[in-house]
Amino acid sequence: MIRFDDVVKQFGDHVVLDHLDFQVARGDRVTLIGPSGSGKTTILRLLMTLEKVNDGVIWVDGTPLTHEEKGSKLVPASEKYVRRIRRRIGMVFQQFNLFPNMNVIENITEAPIHVLGLDKAVAVQRARELLETVGLSDKETAHPTQLSGGQQQRVAIARALAMDPDILLLDEVTSALDPELVADVLDVLRNVARTTDITMLIVTHEMQFARDVSNRVMMFDAGRIVEEGDPATIFTAPKNERTKTFLKAVLAD
Repeated sequence: MIRFDDVVKQFGDHVVLDHLDFQVARGDRVTLIGPSGSGKTTILRLLMTLEKVNDGVIWVDGTPLTHEEKGSKLVPASEKYVRRIRRRIGMVFQQFNLFPNMNVIENITEAPIHVLGLDKAVAVQRARELLETVGLSDKETAHPTQLSGGQQQRVAIARALAMDPDILLLDEVTSALDPELVADVLDVLRNVARTTDITMLIVTHEMQFARDVSNRVMMFDAGRIVEEGDPATIFTAPKNERTKTFLKAVLAD
């Protein structure tokens, strides 16, 4: 479902992703771990086309993301093409990014109506089902400022799911929350992982969550994958010294 093919990303002279190659199969839940600045969030931002690659190609379900195939060549894609591919990808950010002037139901239905062209009644019904899934059925007329951070993040998850994505990207979705609000958000995501076949790419420092939902963990350092494997192996018997040092620091914290 996702393939990075020799991807390079630089900011000025700083190389964030260094000829990165990896694949994520359909339905996989893959967690990216590693120190700050190792390139994890940049991977998600490239998939959302919020950043552009300097070299290499990203593929989504066998189709290039930011390039179009013209004959036997790949050329930079048009914005229309990119928008079409990007519709298949949903992302939940650290900051909730809800529209403050819209209530909860409007936040969730805005994109399905105006991007997917869903009938408003259908979009509202779907939104109500998702609000029930995230435990916020009683908040559909509330505005973001009337919600706690955890409630706002659960609305953001519902909004991402309302687009019926094939891929869901999660970028440190609990890092901006007070500790007592984290559990509810992670429970919602565990339920999504358990009840759907959405491909998930997760950046998190919540190691127990990573163990619960992932079938694969990739350890990043300096823009490269230094170790990968199933959660049981990575968290209990890592082989790479950088992985051991990182996990010791994170788990002690």
